[in-house]
Amino acid sequence: MQDTQCPIPGVADLSGVTVVNLSPQPPAADYLAAMQLADTEATTRLGEHMLLSWYDRDRDFESPQHVSECHHASAVPGYVDYALHRGANLMVDVDNGRFVFFYLSVAA
Repeated sequence: MQDTQCPIPGVADLSGVTVVNLSPQPPAADYLAAMQLADTEATTRLGEHMLLSWYDRDRDFESPQHVSECHHASAVPGYVDYALHRGANLMVDVDNGRFVFFYLSVAA
């Protein structure tokens, strides 16, 4: 029988992604406040854009839902892998990983 297990990657390759860390004061009240901050940053940096994936640590919730199920015990969360394999070119991290958003520029 052939071994079908994939190797577990060590760290996400963000080499083609601009990473922006935001630490608002006071901290973002909730996911919606963080999303507004991230969307404003995405508009400033990318113009027209699409939100590919996100993570809300407060609620331990991600989108797309269940993408981390295939990444159980993996070093790379599913929402990160999902975004990177769909061409994300901007990551906005609000409050040191509390809320993370991945965007794709839709400009041709």
